[in-house]
Amino acid sequence: MINVGIVGTGFMTVAHLKAYQKTPGAKVVALCNPSGRNLDGDFSKVAGNVGDPNPVRLDMTQVKAYRDVAALLADPDVQAIDICTPTRTHVDIALAALAAGKHVLVEKPLARRTGDARRIVEAADAAARRGIFLMPAMCIRFWPEYAWVHRAIRAETYGRVLDARFRRVAQAPGWGHGHFLRGDDSGGGLLDLHIHDTDFILHCFGKPRSVTSGGYARVSGAIDHVCTLYRYPDGPVVTAEGSWAMSEGFGFNMAFTVNFERATVDFDLARGAEAMRLFVPGAPATTLKPDGGDGYIGELRHFFESIAAGRAPSVVTPADGMAAVEVCEAEERSIALGETVTLP
Repeated sequence: MINVGIVGTGFMTVAHLKAYQKTPGAKVVALCNPSGRNLDGDFSKVAGNVGDPNPVRLDMTQVKAYRDVAALLADPDVQAIDICTPTRTHVDIALAALAAGKHVLVEKPLARRTGDARRIVEAADAAARRGIFLMPAMCIRFWPEYAWVHRAIRAETYGRVLDARFRRVAQAPGWGHGHFLRGDDSGGGLLDLHIHDTDFILHCFGKPRSVTSGGYARVSGAIDHVCTLYRYPDGPVVTAEGSWAMSEGFGFNMAFTVNFERATVDFDLARGAEAMRLFVPGAPATTLKPDGGDGYIGELRHFFESIAAGRAPSVVTPADGMAAVEVCEAEERSIALGETVTLP
């Protein structure tokens, strides 16, 4: 059993706590929040944009409460740290946790800027040589519908991909106590929400040669709405839209359409039980229901199974986390310059 300390007590912590209930081999033994918020274990008023809506109340007689991150990292009973804090804090906490010999799961984005993400990657590479592992929590790689289409893309189950379109749009987040709406800290909708699809596109197709993006700021001062064309030489036409700019009451939606040579697969969260449909010429449309829980469960299971096996997580690596930030920064530059930006 791997004992876990979670830093942060907001929506992502709630999503992770629910996933830990379905993750064999891992046990939450400590919570940490310098402000003291929710350290009584009552998360019933904490909500977000996706996942199980049921409230969480922890039995704190079984969980230690810390307001000092250094004290948590000094606890010999804690073997892994789960970082669910604002983006601006990721670098310092991740580096300190690795130096303390703790395995690290860190929420996306890995860092606000590529240079800081690189510092985490370098420290993670050094720690991995000592058997200490870090994984960025890119949950969409583990979301059943996205994992299904990734396998179909890589295996060319229905032939080559001709085009792929991804969409992740929402009203401005209201659960971040101001952090999300400070674009210098969070990166706005581009870096905090849209990065999921940027990362998944890299997962499926690799790094594009260039990006051409349009977008605007609305709520954070950073880019809150983005539409990007990812250019692949001789490859598919790939686009993605991400937004925090929808009007209040819109809520949240995620969707994708992938057009193969011999099929089209379409996913739209808003369709509920009919969310994922497969269209193959000569056959009736099929509703697909890929197995597995949500992506939070998948990422935690992969992380802790990898640790137990003594190997670095492979579905998503520290370098992958940095690459997603790098491409999002290129999208940000493309919007600012009004032109295509080539990636190294």
